[in-house]
Parts: sequence; C-alpha cells; structure tokens
Amino acid sequence: MHLRITLVTASALALLASSALTGTGRAAPARHPHGTGLDSPRAKEVAMELVASAENSTLDWRSQYGYLQDIGDGQGYTGGIIGFCSGTGDMLDVVLRYTRRRPHNPLAPYLPALRRVNGTASHAGLDAPFEQAWRTAARDRAFQAAQEEERDRVYFGPAVRRAKADGLRALGQFVYFDAIVMHGNGHDKDSFGAIRANAMKKARLPARGGDERAYLNAFLDARKVAIKDETVHGNTTRVDTEQRVFLDEGNFALRPPLRWRTYGDAYEIARWPRPARGA
Repeated sequence: MHLRITLVTASALALLASSALTGTGRAAPARHPHGTGLDSPRAKEVAMELVASAENSTLDWRSQYGYLQDIGDGQGYTGGIIGFCSGTGDMLDVVLRYTRRRPHNPLAPYLPALRRVNGTASHAGLDAPFEQAWRTAARDRAFQAAQEEERDRVYFGPAVRRAKADGLRALGQFVYFDAIVMHGNGHDKDSFGAIRANAMKKARLPARGGDERAYLNAFLDARKVAIKDETVHGNTTRVDTEQRVFLDEGNFALRPPLRWRTYGDAYEIARWPRPARGA
C-alpha cells in the first residue's frame, strides 16, 4: 500500500516538474502507476481465467495442463494452459524446459519428433503415445512450472511490458496479452505487431498523449480484422462480448465483478480470485 502511494506521488511530482521546466503551463500526458497492473498476483489470476474462458471454455485454467488437441489450424498439436503448439516451437520449448529440470520425464523421448515437426502441422512420431505422455506429465509439478514459466517468457511478460510502455492500464495489458496468445508476438499481417501498428494509424498511444479508450477501441477494431483473416478463429466474441464490454464500462483496472460471454458461453468473476500459494 505504501509503495502504491509513493508511486502516485512520484508521478504527480514528475508531472509538475515537467510543466515547470517547459514553461508552457501545459501538463505533460499523465502516466498511470502500473505497480498494481496485470502482473500483480490477483490481476494475473483474473487474466488467466479470462484467457481460459476463450481458449478452453472454463475459468479453471489450472485444469488445462493436460489439454492436448489438434484443432485444425495448421499448427499441429495445441496443448497446455496457453495453447502451446507443436508447429510453432513453443511446445518444443516447454518440453525442453521440463527436461532440463527433470531429464527422465515421459515427454523427453519425443524431443526428436518435436524438433522434426516444428514449423509444420505434422504429427509424425507423436500421435497417441505422445498424447498419453503429455497427460501423464501434466500431473508433475515440474511440467506445470515449465508451462507457467514459458507462458510468462513468451506471452505474459512481453505483453505487460509493451502495454505499460504504451501507457495502458490493466485492461489494456490484458488486451495485449490475449492478442499475443492468439496471434503470436511477430510482425506478419495478422500478428500482434501488425495489429498494434494498425491501431496506431487510427489513434495515438496514451504514452504519447492519446486517449486510452480511443486507442484500445482502435486496437480491438484492428484485432477483429486479424481474427477474421484466420479461418479457425473467425469468431470475434472474445473482443465483442468480452474485452469491448469491459472497455465500454470504463473498467480500465479490470476490477471484478466481471461479466462476459465468449463463444456464446456466459462467465462471471464476482470478486478478486485468491492467487495460488507461491504465485
């Protein structure tokens, strides 16, 4: 609590100093205190429940360590808490991380096959035996930790850092996180980088003096175009009846109660969830 007060005070002093130094009498764009943003334990739990509602039709994201399925998107297997894919390299990275921690694990024998299918939709050398090994490994806390760490390294951490630098509060940080989960953190025409670039053509970033609501609306508009470009992900409800709902409510802190729908299913987070021990 003291830290948050200190940050707000420091921000206010910096604002006054900027105005005084320029002599313009015009305050510089305010910067939001982000110490209690999406990376606070309670808000991160909310973020994971929101993602799980869209990715796995549940709020219980920890029940998804053992999830594994080919959803027909051309990226091979999709599995785990964030949808790691055998065709995009992040599933291989998860198994490598797990194997460094526990060398003799059920998935280690499939590392050569995972390397071979990387970049393709192939199941060669995987299929039913690999599926069973994945479900067995999902009961191992070391494998669960590997999934969480890779989620943070590839998806959550980059999204939150970029959003904070762009001047976005918790809602905007989640909007970025969900986009990177679905589209990847690249620069092809439907990736997060392209979505952000297209949004910036329509609205100024809050960090550069723009209106936060206007920028997020522009980002969500650009994201809908990207979703529709992907044949598997043509449904835009995770934007229309989830993220846009929170934005229209002005809930930039992403504070419960939260009520939304994804893919036709209704969900609610009535209060701040309790983070897992050690989170």
